[in-house]
Amino acid sequence: MDAQQVEELVKAVLPDCEVQVAGEGNAYQLVVVDAQFEGMRQVKRQQTVYAGLNGAIADGSIHAVTIRAFSPDEAQALI
Repeated sequence: MDAQQVEELVKAVLPDCEVQVAGEGNAYQLVVVDAQFEGMRQVKRQQTVYAGLNGAIADGSIHAVTIRAFSPDEAQALI
């Protein structure tokens, strides 16, 4: 699995998100920004992202993933 494939999996559940994928092999770091995350707890945000990745995690294509999920306002505040 490559970074582009990981991005496609995330966009399958969050089609309007901005996603940055770093890593290779079966370990990835994700930064995901989506308006849907506004007012959502961090755990729920991660569960939403994991929903797109669960199949790849289950079959071993992804072994480790770190998710940083932000609303657009939160992401803007970090810049």
